[in-house]
Amino acid sequence: MCEGAPSCIEQVQIVILLSYDIIRFHHLKKLPGNKPHFLRRNFGYLLKPVLRKRKARNPNANITERIVGTNLLFQRQGLHCFWVGPQPVVSLFSPELLQIVLGSTTSLEKSFEYAFLKRIFGSGLIMSSGSKWTTRRKLLAQTFHFRILEDFLPTFNDQALFLAKKIQLLQHKDYVDILPLITLCTLDIICESIMGTQIGAQKGENIEYVSAIHKLAEFFNQQSIYPWLWSNALFNLTRSGREFRRYVEIVHKFTEKIVRQKKQERLSQQKSVQNKEKENEIERKKRKALLDLLLDLHLEKQQILVTDIQEEVANFMFAGHDTISMALTYTLYNIGIEPKIQERAREEIDTIFGDDYERHVTMDDACNMKYLECIVKESLRLFPSLPVIGRILDEDIEYNGMFIPKGTHVHCNIISLHRRDDIYPNPDVFDPDRFQPENSLNRQPYAYIPFSAGRRNCIGQKFALLEEKVVISNILRHFKVVSLDPRDQFHTKIEFSLRPAQPVRLKFIPIR
Repeated sequence: MCEGAPSCIEQVQIVILLSYDIIRFHHLKKLPGNKPHFLRRNFGYLLKPVLRKRKARNPNANITERIVGTNLLFQRQGLHCFWVGPQPVVSLFSPELLQIVLGSTTSLEKSFEYAFLKRIFGSGLIMSSGSKWTTRRKLLAQTFHFRILEDFLPTFNDQALFLAKKIQLLQHKDYVDILPLITLCTLDIICESIMGTQIGAQKGENIEYVSAIHKLAEFFNQQSIYPWLWSNALFNLTRSGREFRRYVEIVHKFTEKIVRQKKQERLSQQKSVQNKEKENEIERKKRKALLDLLLDLHLEKQQILVTDIQEEVANFMFAGHDTISMALTYTLYNIGIEPKIQERAREEIDTIFGDDYERHVTMDDACNMKYLECIVKESLRLFPSLPVIGRILDEDIEYNGMFIPKGTHVHCNIISLHRRDDIYPNPDVFDPDRFQPENSLNRQPYAYIPFSAGRRNCIGQKFALLEEKVVISNILRHFKVVSLDPRDQFHTKIEFSLRPAQPVRLKFIPIR
């Protein structure tokens, strides 16, 4: 046998893989959707939105609208198959199908697109799988305990009130593009609460990180859509690839700086209390914020490396500020479109706070914001921060006479699920009363999943909802919000998250 030639066992494995691919292709082409050619698949389907991007005013919005529109055509079936170049993907938007996939204890691995994110965020909780994910999930869940969330409230309130003061200074303008302001606020909140570090984003510090994250989202979109850029070697040769590496370096240096500063702070504290054993014992028994917990595992138990800490910090800083900033932005936009809904929310807030518009929101206050919670949930229905979640099936699925084979990449299409008219009548209408207890009682559990569902559901969903209530209630105590763009002229695009494809133009009118 020639040196380097595959062995007999390897040849058999190749034949088996090719045979399985043919069998899988045979099953997938029977599913609803555009029928691919066996060799060239359906590159044409992929290229249509790509070519339209050059002419469109909001190019990435074309892709979002194409996804939602195509899924609408197959709403009765609850799924359809499409091909991203050579890669088959099954889009799922039936609550029953999503319950099978997201409720699975074995289909936990992320789909092919997430490989691109690993270059930015490493293999932390969002990207990891298997035993590493199981261990980290169990470990980090305790950092979002109810008692710790209550400890975060001063930070939520301080940063929300600082945001209100910034808006006050901009009220003379024709409009305020609210997303950049919200993004800085949520970044300050996540760093001070979860990381225990103040970075002063709202004061104009560390803006380079925010800019880098936004740019990386654009590159992620490019690389995930164009199959010829899937190879990192080829992507790195392009101008986009070179810029991508520069922005990744900015993100990595920023997270490294936060971990380094916090580690030095902890080491200094340890030296100063070396002889205070009782104080140390009390400190060890307290529930800890995420970065403190990770540093304990590194400094005291030597269970993880500094690189592991940096991965988790990168994951939580991104997920904890980007997705919440999108949710807050869309909620304020929707409130500004609907004056009657806004007035009802303000009446609820006035009942809680009266004329005191500087008092901090307490946990009891947040629990009493029943209607505001309905508003937040309805906004997440129309504009879920994560519109699509990817998985790789670890088992075959049979559903209504259709067969999806093991190994298939699936998209759990949340944005299309949330707009099904058989679940949500008049789905394009913003109606918070959909989430009143009496109207949610008989809804299928997987019909509303803005924070995903099953074992890999969002670990920080209670954190997110509490933060949104605090920020929005503080804004509504100071301003009447008016959205300047009607919904039929408001477009979104899918990058890391569901982002506005244009400035979110709001007017803030002081009410006191």
